[in-house]
Amino acid sequence: MRQQIVVTGTDTGIGKTVFSAGLANLLGANYWKPIQAGLEGETDTEVVARLGSLSGDRIVPEVHRLRTPASPYHSAEIDGVRIDADSLAVPDTGGRPLVIEGAGGLMVPLSLGTVYADVFERWRLPAVLCARTALGTINHSLLSIEALRRRHIDILGIAFIGERNAEAESAVCEIGRVRWLGRLPWLAPLTPDTLQIAFKASFRADTFKS
Repeated sequence: MRQQIVVTGTDTGIGKTVFSAGLANLLGANYWKPIQAGLEGETDTEVVARLGSLSGDRIVPEVHRLRTPASPYHSAEIDGVRIDADSLAVPDTGGRPLVIEGAGGLMVPLSLGTVYADVFERWRLPAVLCARTALGTINHSLLSIEALRRRHIDILGIAFIGERNAEAESAVCEIGRVRWLGRLPWLAPLTPDTLQIAFKASFRADTFKS
């Protein structure tokens, strides 16, 4: 069976793009971000290609590239674009694993009637939930876990990003009944080499199999 994984998060700006780069590198996977909102500076796809050392043939182009850094729905409205969530289909990568990164959290709207979690539900792919280790992570993580389970989305586990917070990480895993996949620390400097070394020290490829 082809390994296709959705990477989602409890919020925006928590580091799931960096995590996606490390995961794509670890698994030898292709990468796809269906909707990019915000084109000033490096896009998430460009960041993943650079940090994950991914060649061009391992990058699946975005379906929508929107100028404004906002929720996909709001950004699309500003650009005069309509996002047809029903048309978003998982691309064929010819048997190579695929890492798919959502935008922001699970309840980010793509239209007035559809949030990203609804698309994930339709795809029926296993998900990795990325969460901060900072204050508030227990509540945000448990709400996200509940949203995934309500839609019957298989949760491979939770990946924490940030400084070690054993109490919060343990609480999320025990209360939420999810597997702890590992923790990626903040990296300075953040380069392809430092990311790949830290990722391989923090995560094992076999734990991402459903």
